[in-house]
Amino acid sequence: MSYYISPHFLDKLAIHITKNYLELPHVRVPLILGIHGRKGEGKSFQCELVFERMGIEAVRMSAGELESPDAGDPGRLIRLRYREAAEMVKVRGKMFVLIINDLDIGAGRIDRGTQYTVNTQLVNGTLMNIADSPTDVQLPGSYDSNPLQRIPIIVTGNDFSTLYAPLIRDGRMEKFYWEPNREDRIGIVGGIFAEDGLTSADIEELVDSFPQQAIDFFSALRSRIYDEQIREFIHQIGVDKISSRVINSVEGPPQFPKPNFTLSRLVEFGEMMRSEQEQVETLKLAKEYNKVLGETRRHGDTETRRHGDESNGNSVQNLSHPSRKLIALDTQKQIREFLAQGYRLSLEHANERRVRNNAWQSGINFPSNEASEVIMALDEFLEEYQGEYVRLIGIDPKAKRRVLEKIIQRPS
Repeated sequence: MSYYISPHFLDKLAIHITKNYLELPHVRVPLILGIHGRKGEGKSFQCELVFERMGIEAVRMSAGELESPDAGDPGRLIRLRYREAAEMVKVRGKMFVLIINDLDIGAGRIDRGTQYTVNTQLVNGTLMNIADSPTDVQLPGSYDSNPLQRIPIIVTGNDFSTLYAPLIRDGRMEKFYWEPNREDRIGIVGGIFAEDGLTSADIEELVDSFPQQAIDFFSALRSRIYDEQIREFIHQIGVDKISSRVINSVEGPPQFPKPNFTLSRLVEFGEMMRSEQEQVETLKLAKEYNKVLGETRRHGDTETRRHGDESNGNSVQNLSHPSRKLIALDTQKQIREFLAQGYRLSLEHANERRVRNNAWQSGINFPSNEASEVIMALDEFLEEYQGEYVRLIGIDPKAKRRVLEKIIQRPS
């Protein structure tokens, strides 16, 4: 199966990797390329396709390896993998890269509830040190005076604003925001369904039927088409016998004919998947649970203070929670105007330190164009982050640029 590689993606990675292997006089080349964007758009998979196309190999790490019960282990592992890649360049005589997937999950500060451990600090410090001295990467307890081969580092993630700001500065990390355009989406989806007999017009119509869906939606859609055959196979064999039939069976693995991949059928299953997504968004049980939990804690703190005051002889007559902040009328008007013009809105928040470093954290990307829903969600967001700065972002989806950055809340 031949998969599609975005020319823009290929160009960005090829330049970054090649530039790090060249000796450019008086040019400081960032060692790290950070590829970020929304979930499910195939960042890691596109990287693998580019590596294969360029004939290079990768030493891989994931976010799960960036934490350990033993302090210092993840930082040492990064140095070990980097030195391993440098050694393999000499052994195999080809380019190598070190790729760390989902860096923001392993080393980022997602929200106030995320623990910032010693290992998190050491991971950030290790990557900064390697970026500053890429040919002098030592392991703890040993020293090698021979310079290493410089190895470009590729990191992927969804939200790099959660990372330590000095790590992502331009001298160390070059940023690449991956958002496939319509041509890219058609090419990638065409590669997914390349063996299924769909025409180019069918692929275009399928992509246009689900314009807000990420690339992995279409991979999951192709898998969903097989569900009916699998269900029929289970009923035919029997639920109680399916394990022995599939695992270590003398009959060999079951074979299934290719399903009927028609456009109407794909759209039908796609609509079912989209409704399941909307159901998840509608329930938001975790948010409701956290909201109730927060209110319980606040109520417990209030009761503790009340009993404490009463034990000191001070009777508390009136206890009330602070009133929620009202969204200014001019802000509500501006939201309605921007939505009417087709702009997308989102929120960012930051504490005092992050504001000083201009390291805002992503908040909500409003999927709805209904002003009332946006304002209601904004009201809840202001209450949740009432101790931080909050700013409203307006984005022109056609020009792919910001047209508004307005701080709508400051810490009291």
